[in-house]
Amino acid sequence: MAKGKHITVEQVGSSIGRPERQRQTLVGLGLTRIGRRRQLEDTPAIRGMIAKVAHLVKIVDEK
Repeated sequence: MAKGKHITVEQVGSSIGRPERQRQTLVGLGLTRIGRRRQLEDTPAIRGMIAKVAHLVKIVDEK
């Protein structure tokens, strides 16, 4: 990944029964299962995606 700030996001809620848009947002973040973690670049676009599915994910680590 490029230099800069990164955040680690973990999926804590299921996408089952959620609107398709929320499911696709999780896939866009690289989250497909509960417990899966991804380290992502801290950009406004990523923050916006996290905000849309805030009830399904948690930020584990900010660097």
